[in-house]
Amino acid sequence: MAYQTLLLCGLFLLAAGSAFASSDVVDLTDDNFESITKQHSLLLVEFFAPWCGHCKRLAPEYESAATRLKGTVSLAKVDCTANSNTCNKYGVSGYPTLKIFRDGEESGAYDGPRTADGIVSHLKKQAGPASVTLRSVEEFEQFIGDKDPSVVGFFRDMYGPAHSEFLKAASNLREKYRFAHTSEDALLQKYESDGEDIILFRPSHLANKFEDSTVSYNDGKMSNNKIKNFIQENIFGICPHLTEDNKDLIQGKDILVAYYDVDYEKNPKGSNYWRNRLMKVAKSFLDAGKKLDFAVASRKTFGHELSDFGLDGSTGDVPVVAIRTAKGEKFVMQEEFSRDGKAIERFLQDYFDGKLKRYLKSEPIPESNDGLVKTVVAENFEEIVNDESKDVLIEFYAPWCGHCKNLEPKYKELAEKVASDPNIVIAKMDATANDVPSQYEVRGFPTIYFAPAGSKQDPKKYEGGREVSDFISYLKKESTVPLNIVEEEKSKKKKKQEL
Repeated sequence: MAYQTLLLCGLFLLAAGSAFASSDVVDLTDDNFESITKQHSLLLVEFFAPWCGHCKRLAPEYESAATRLKGTVSLAKVDCTANSNTCNKYGVSGYPTLKIFRDGEESGAYDGPRTADGIVSHLKKQAGPASVTLRSVEEFEQFIGDKDPSVVGFFRDMYGPAHSEFLKAASNLREKYRFAHTSEDALLQKYESDGEDIILFRPSHLANKFEDSTVSYNDGKMSNNKIKNFIQENIFGICPHLTEDNKDLIQGKDILVAYYDVDYEKNPKGSNYWRNRLMKVAKSFLDAGKKLDFAVASRKTFGHELSDFGLDGSTGDVPVVAIRTAKGEKFVMQEEFSRDGKAIERFLQDYFDGKLKRYLKSEPIPESNDGLVKTVVAENFEEIVNDESKDVLIEFYAPWCGHCKNLEPKYKELAEKVASDPNIVIAKMDATANDVPSQYEVRGFPTIYFAPAGSKQDPKKYEGGREVSDFISYLKKESTVPLNIVEEEKSKKKKKQEL
């Protein structure tokens, strides 16, 4: 019995020790943020809120990654509900937000995977040098033979002023592009006999007759900013291959994408067949001074985007084509893509002439919308949410979202409490079935915004708690006119008087 007791005690202490084991994730606060981040050449920081469901799901993955990267790269976290000064300073508007810091300075947003394996893999790449040293022709050929574009600096005077500026640019852009540098004589003689240059090498599988496969820097004396501008303006060329890995670098501007069976591993010739036809037409418009980006993408990989355009990408041999602007406007080519390029030419001409009708993905407008929580779809968004005379609190949800389902009864209760106020509207919108206006950034569910009367182009993202009292406190503070709330106690007194 004594042995069993000791064994149980030992197991309890072991479990307790595990439960209270110190975390490998560094805790940052308003007081220590600056001093601690300066101690790390590379640091990943998570800005979170304790109530955030996405943060809770990330927590074990983040902790595991921190343990596996211990001694290589550090991971840290900031509770934004307790350290608002720091979170406000770095423009945190949603949770979790992850940012990379180098020697105390913000290097950029972390856009990598959110799993332990993905975080470890991504950060190990970031822990290496910003620019790789190429010491032979063989190393150079291997580097530029990658499926992604390459940026190579050629410097006879290694670590001179030009090379130093190149390294600064490489450090700034290391998360986006691939950098290398060399002083190898054979390479300098072949590519830059004068002693210093930067050359962009586009992937060999995208070589075409409409543009050069390499582009050299020709903007005078090299500086960090000039180098960065040169790279960002030239690296992808007229029509890159849009993938999951590079989509954040290519999208976000006014861009036309041709979706078809793009597969450069199994069918490079077929993939370039349609790309070359698009490029021929694109180049004619670009040479005429028209401004638009172009890309090709796999209809299988980007099937979700085709759905956003109301297109069926599951069948057909020819590309389907659509334009999405930086403002979120969408235009779809209705005519079939022709091999002579005339259809895409007519589509582009109508686009530049302003003759195309914008595509709007929307559920039908409800026949009856008398509920306390108003149902918003894309077609009635202007009428309900952009009503300049009303303050509107709108929830963007997904039908499958568990957090949204948990919020629903509280959201209805909120609507009941403000039902007597003619100046406030409580609304909801299925963001998976309707186009969301560009000023509303929806990355997770539920996402809630407040659109004040008279200021509809500048909605405010709601970051507070999810209890009815939290919403009430927020509306009392933000409403453009004093909020009229149905108080339970007043309601109870009125009922007693009536009895």
